[in-house]
Amino acid sequence: MKILTQFCRFFVGILFIFSGLIKLNDPVGFSFKLDEYFSEAVFNMPFLQPFSLTLAVVLVIVEVLLGVMLLLGYKRKLTLWLLLLMIVFFTFLTFYSAYFNKVTDCGCFGDAIKLTPWESFSKDVVLLVLILVLFAGQKYIKPLFNTIGNTTITLVALAACSFMAYYVLNHLPIVDFRAYKVGTNIKKAMEIPEGAPQSKYDIVFTYKVDGVEKQFKMEELTQLPANAEFVSREEHLIQKGYEPPIHDLTMDLEGQDYTPEVLAAPKALLVVAYDLKKANDEGLKTINETVKKAREAGYEIIGLTATDKNIIEDYKKKYNLDLDFYFCDGTTLKTIERANPSYVTLEFGTITDKKHWNDVKSLMIK
Repeated sequence: MKILTQFCRFFVGILFIFSGLIKLNDPVGFSFKLDEYFSEAVFNMPFLQPFSLTLAVVLVIVEVLLGVMLLLGYKRKLTLWLLLLMIVFFTFLTFYSAYFNKVTDCGCFGDAIKLTPWESFSKDVVLLVLILVLFAGQKYIKPLFNTIGNTTITLVALAACSFMAYYVLNHLPIVDFRAYKVGTNIKKAMEIPEGAPQSKYDIVFTYKVDGVEKQFKMEELTQLPANAEFVSREEHLIQKGYEPPIHDLTMDLEGQDYTPEVLAAPKALLVVAYDLKKANDEGLKTINETVKKAREAGYEIIGLTATDKNIIEDYKKKYNLDLDFYFCDGTTLKTIERANPSYVTLEFGTITDKKHWNDVKSLMIK
């Protein structure tokens, strides 16, 4: 039991630290997941959505600290109870996501390691069992250092996590695990390799026969009665095929998609603001100077947003913005960049630089 307890202690502690640091590298991304859980379509708690980012930062810092405290054997009972409460909470979320297919990616390891909802739930069940083992063998969890030493290390970890959160929120993730990282050729990332597996669907047709609705599979359509009347057609995904890393990028202006033209441009600057209403005021004030500099250097300038057209015009007048904003899906824009607004430079479709509006002066425009 002593050996088993020590194994669980180090496994759970290291995993909590790893998982927490991955999300702490990109707390804005984790806040998007919480925002999705709080939405009307999932838990119907929209009053919590304004606090998604704050909750995200607090949760990931607590996650890291609990891992550190478990390894140190510091405040054993408090640590174990908080670990249990946290894993029960996450197990519930992942089960809900998997069973009801509401949130297809819980964000347990951010964009670094993608897990399906059922894989996330299975991982949490294993952790729950390991934490229960720790409760059973808690007498074997001894402090590594004296109280002063353990307290000092915990406070240092708290300070380090707080500084990391402050840094990434005011700049960008330290390590970019997303599909749109610097060096990515977007055109290639959108390609589907020859021979890649295709998605398979179970297609069901509903027809009204003699006043009664009946369902038919594709192969049964040849047996339809002459008086059958078509009602509906439904597709159910039974096997997902290959999906390229980038599959949902569009740059739409007045109903026309200009993505191919932008990706073919020798030099292009993307001004990304997924929601102008939520954009930082100081950040919006950096746009004109940056656009002017890029235009003088021969860049094609593209604004990307998911904001309503009328609101776009209001903001263009308010900030005297000299660029066109093309429509792009909000989720896609949140994936491209976390800051709102932010800047991305391209050369023939390859991402050459990305900057938070705080760091726009160091954006590579040449």
